[in-house]
Amino acid sequence: MTTQELLPIVADQKEEFLNEDFSGICTREEEQQVDLKSHLAQVVIGVRRSGKSTMCRKVLREAGVKAAYVNFDDERLENAQTSDLNKILEALYVVYDDFQYLLLDEVQNIDGWPLFVNRLLRQKMHLIVTGSNAKLLSNELTTHLTGRHHKITLFPFSFEEYALVKEVDTKTLTTKGQAIIKRELSTYLMDGGLPEMLTESDKQGYMMALLEAIIKRDICKRFKVRYPEVLQRLATYLIDNFSQEYNATAIGELLGVSDHTIDTYTGYLQEAFLLLSVQKFSYKSRDRIRDSKIYVIDNGFISNRTNTFSTENLGWRLENAVYVELLHRAGMRFADVFYYRDRSFEVDFIVAKDGVVEELYQVCYDMSAEKTRKREITSILQGAKKFNCNQLTILTFDEQETITEGDFTIHVLPASQWLLK
Repeated sequence: MTTQELLPIVADQKEEFLNEDFSGICTREEEQQVDLKSHLAQVVIGVRRSGKSTMCRKVLREAGVKAAYVNFDDERLENAQTSDLNKILEALYVVYDDFQYLLLDEVQNIDGWPLFVNRLLRQKMHLIVTGSNAKLLSNELTTHLTGRHHKITLFPFSFEEYALVKEVDTKTLTTKGQAIIKRELSTYLMDGGLPEMLTESDKQGYMMALLEAIIKRDICKRFKVRYPEVLQRLATYLIDNFSQEYNATAIGELLGVSDHTIDTYTGYLQEAFLLLSVQKFSYKSRDRIRDSKIYVIDNGFISNRTNTFSTENLGWRLENAVYVELLHRAGMRFADVFYYRDRSFEVDFIVAKDGVVEELYQVCYDMSAEKTRKREITSILQGAKKFNCNQLTILTFDEQETITEGDFTIHVLPASQWLLK
C-alpha cells in the first residue's frame, strides 16, 4: 500500500475518532490503570467487543491530549504488511499534523508490530495498544518489549457496570427495588456483559457472528490452523461443558484427534480470551499444570448460540460469572484464583496470594434443600481446616445468613449483593 492509498482510510478513522460521543458511555474501572504520563506502552487486552477501543478513545478524549488513532481491524487494512507500518505513520502525520499520543487498535493483525512500537517508544511517543489475543503478552511483548509495557486486561461488563448502564438503582432497600436487581441479574446470567449485547435485538445473530470472528480471524488466520472444523467443534464442546474439569485425552477421542491437538487448540481459544482456565490449587507445580477447569469469558457465549444445550443449569452460569469477577478482582491486586477437589470434598474457588490461601468460595444457586446445604457447608469447612482460612463465603442467588461452626464463620450472601461489591 502507498501513503496516498492510506490517507482516506486514516482520515475516515480520524473523523470517527473525533466525532464519537462519550457522554453516555459507562466509566470502566480499568480507565484508572491507563497511565498517559508513562513512557511505557499501555497495552489493553481482552476479548473482542469488550470495549477496549472505546475505553482508550474515551481516556484520550477526556485527557485533552493531542492524539492520533489507527484501527487495524478495518477491512481496508486487512492485507497490510509490516512494510506498511511506516507508511501508515506518514499518513497519520499528514492527517493529524502533530500528535504526542498514538492509539494502535487491534495491532496484532500486523506481523512485526512490536519492533514498530519499540521504535516509537524510543522516539518518546506515548502509545496505547489494544489487542484481542493473549500473544500480545507472551511471545511478542516478552521478546521485544520486556520492561517497556504495562498490561491492562479489560473484561466484559461486570454486573456492577451492567447495572449502571441499565440505570438500575443498586442502593435501594425496597422490596420492588431488590426484585428488579435480581431480575436484572437473571438476565445478566443469560446474556452476559458484552457492551453491545445490552442494546442488540438479535442477540443470537450478534453472538454467532462474534464467535465466528474470534475463531476465523483471531485464531485460524493467525495460527494457520490445520483442522478448522475440529477447532469449531472443540469450541462448541468446551462452551457447552463449561465449569467442568478438562481432559484432553477424552476430548481428543471424542473428536478423533490427538490430545496434543486438543491442548494446542484449547490454548488458542484461551489466547483469544474466549475461554478461561482455572488450575487446581496445589503446592506441587505438576498438579497445577495437569488439573484445570474451563470457564467462558462471558455468559452470552453460553446461551446465545445455535444448537446450544447449556441454557438450563443456572448454578453453572452463576459459577461462571463469579469466576470471571473473582479473576478480575484478584488480578487488580496480583492474587490468583484456583479450585480444589479431592476424594472427600471440593471448593469451587480459592483466592491465594504468594502461596497463602486468603479466601474460599462456594457457589450454589439454591441451597434450600437440606442435602445441598449440608454438602456446601461441609465442603467449605473442610477447605477452611485444610488451608487454615477464615474468610469463607457461599454465594447463592437469593439466600443470606451467617453460619457459625466452631471457630469458623461462613457468610452466605446473595450473588447480586456480592457482585455489586
